[in-house]
Amino acid sequence: MASSSGSSFLQNSGSEENLQQLMDQRKRKRMISNRESARRSRMRKQKHLDDLMAQVATLRKENNQVLTSMNVTTQHYLNVEAENSILRAQLGELSHRLESLNEIIAFLDANNNCNGLAMDHNEPPYSFNFPQNDSLVDGFNMTNCWNYHCANQPIMTADVLQY
Repeated sequence: MASSSGSSFLQNSGSEENLQQLMDQRKRKRMISNRESARRSRMRKQKHLDDLMAQVATLRKENNQVLTSMNVTTQHYLNVEAENSILRAQLGELSHRLESLNEIIAFLDANNNCNGLAMDHNEPPYSFNFPQNDSLVDGFNMTNCWNYHCANQPIMTADVLQY
């Protein structure tokens, strides 16, 4: 019986060794599996970081393009505003000149009506119905000194509109 208890001890000892080996093998498999899982996790993390870095670069590039476009548009707007300002000033000057010319025409028309020269307002501008006498030169009654003086004087020079 002693031998049976000895062999039973060896069997228990063998099965404990087998059990220990099995546990060690499972532990090694788990450790290898955990290492592989950690490696995959690091790879996913690195890929995510690389994707984010690429997205940052793309967004920075787009942001620079938007800023450049905005600067070009702002400059274009400022140029248009400057041009509009010049055009408004020219409009004011031309309106003033037109008003002055209309006053001169009204004065000449009134003065010529007094001297027998009538402007026909149904005809194109500066069409006159001239009386038949020799004192008319270029549509003006030269017997009236005001007409002669105005006909030979420039109203305004063109270089006023140069800015």
